[in-house]
Amino acid sequence: MSYLVLARKYRPRNFSEMVGQEHVVQALTNALTQQRLHHAYLFTGTRGVGKTTVSRILAKSLNCTGADGQGGITAEPCGVCAACTDIDAGRFVDYTELDAASNRGVDEVQGLLEQAVYKPVQGRFKVFMIDEVHMLTNTAFNAILKTLEEPPDYLKFVLATTDPQKVPVTVLSRCLQFNLRPMAPETVLDHLASVLAAEKVPADPGSLRLLARAARGSMRDALSLADQAIAFGSGRLDEAAVRQMLGSVDHGVVFRLIDALAAGDGRTVVELADQLRAAGQSAANTLEDMASVLQRMAVQQAVGDVAVDETDPDAQEIARLAAAMPADETQLLYSLCIHGRAELGLAPDEYAGLTMVLLRLLPFKAGASPQASAAAEKKTLKRVEPDAAAPVQAPAKPTPALSPPPAPQPAPPAQIDRAADAGPPDDWDEGNEGLWPDADRADEPTLARRDIDASTAHPARGRPVLQPLPVHQQPPPLNSEENLPAALADSALDATNIVAVTVREAADAPEPRPRPLMAAPPTLVPGAEGDFWHGVVQDLVAREAITALVRELALQSQLTSRGDGQWTLQVESESLGQSAARERLQTALADAGHPVRLRVEIGPVADSPARRNKIAAEQRLKAAEALLMADPFVQEMIRDFGAKIVPGSIKPL
Repeated sequence: MSYLVLARKYRPRNFSEMVGQEHVVQALTNALTQQRLHHAYLFTGTRGVGKTTVSRILAKSLNCTGADGQGGITAEPCGVCAACTDIDAGRFVDYTELDAASNRGVDEVQGLLEQAVYKPVQGRFKVFMIDEVHMLTNTAFNAILKTLEEPPDYLKFVLATTDPQKVPVTVLSRCLQFNLRPMAPETVLDHLASVLAAEKVPADPGSLRLLARAARGSMRDALSLADQAIAFGSGRLDEAAVRQMLGSVDHGVVFRLIDALAAGDGRTVVELADQLRAAGQSAANTLEDMASVLQRMAVQQAVGDVAVDETDPDAQEIARLAAAMPADETQLLYSLCIHGRAELGLAPDEYAGLTMVLLRLLPFKAGASPQASAAAEKKTLKRVEPDAAAPVQAPAKPTPALSPPPAPQPAPPAQIDRAADAGPPDDWDEGNEGLWPDADRADEPTLARRDIDASTAHPARGRPVLQPLPVHQQPPPLNSEENLPAALADSALDATNIVAVTVREAADAPEPRPRPLMAAPPTLVPGAEGDFWHGVVQDLVAREAITALVRELALQSQLTSRGDGQWTLQVESESLGQSAARERLQTALADAGHPVRLRVEIGPVADSPARRNKIAAEQRLKAAEALLMADPFVQEMIRDFGAKIVPGSIKPL
């Protein structure tokens, strides 16, 4: 007698033998018990989860006559009557299975529907099972719709598919749909253990765990792999042999890789990658196993000892690695492993790709090499060189307060500002070429307010021709960071100078988009050392003594205490408190005349230089908008010509 594979030999023959699909079993059992039977069922799910098995058990439940031949519809088929045995053997005349993958045309479907007009020959119901129904053509689907909607009382349809998205909605609406889920590795492991115990095949827990994980939720795949492992191990399942058969990487190597990455040991990472190359291990499987371990580490870091499985031999090692690697690095390394699998095909070879994926974490670590830190420090914005004709002014040191500038005089009615992006009017005089500013050129003269002479008006429409101000009459620049006062309320007076305002005629301007709501201004709780720390940081930024991450550390921190040669800073983000950034800020402070030792703590920040700068900038912008809206000429343009101010075009100097 030929050998029967485990997947067929141990196929469930009733609902009680099914595992991992309790939600489907419960629904069908209750429907059969209460005689509430639908005329069409649709079972969906990935391969090997029991779609065909459920359809056969359902057909037996509908046609079972019991051991004594007097039984009726039942949720527990006897398995010994003629209907049950014939359906298990595949020779029951009233149960028809159609493979839609190879019989997908309208002719095959019409041949099946021709049998629907005849009553069952042997059983109680005629059952049509169409497997991989999504492979049918559109014409075949249309041919089956009417019969599927109103079949005879003795006819039941059972459809199965692995891709329900390809099934037309007209078919889905006529069926009772059940989704069979992929099975958990624990469920597969328990079923494998019972099957191998029935087969009297010795197997250790490690080998069963490997097979359950490799099955990826499919019980049929798990039993097929078990057949292969029995043959590979000469009737015995051993973890080392199963690992060799599957090409899986030893978890000891995975743990050593993660341990080396946590310690920032690049040499060990490269050596382990070379060992995997020499052993012929799959780089993709290595990243997959690492991602599985990192996922369990992330759960361990999130919920602590609750996630520890004492029966798992890897639980203690995973708990140790979770304590050794910070949570943010665990998340980053998991993302690198997941995305790195897709990049292996683009690398010169998969082991080079594996090495680069693993080494990619090291530059992000807090203890990166000084060369890498210096390279990262240089990645700042390109400095804009000042105009050679303009005088170079030394950066002004922060002052505790500024005297308010004189109040602006109201503009005459014949004055107008136009933004550079508004473009010249259609009848712009050819003699004024080059005077209209270009938005892409920073060296063009700015059109500011000046009285319009009647002689410069255009003869056709009387439209004024704007002339640029001489260089000596240009308003002086105002540094928004260096001249911040300690009393932030006074900073609103700095907005008396406005760059430009776009004023357009209503006939030419499209309806402006609604201005987005501005975020709520940050709250500021002035600290005891707020004014002092703000002045020190502004001086360091003005002299470009700090850049990149060091500048962000200074701007986003709050000085909580200073004394005895030590200053204490408090930041909200843990990434800003890296030792490398703290040491460089400490060096910059020493060069500025503050030889102190810095201490960085993590906590809420209520008074930081960045927060002060943001509040001052928002107040200047509000003052500029209020000043502009109070301008008589702007009000006249809005009232008489329906002009609108383009949102976001008002910018204080």
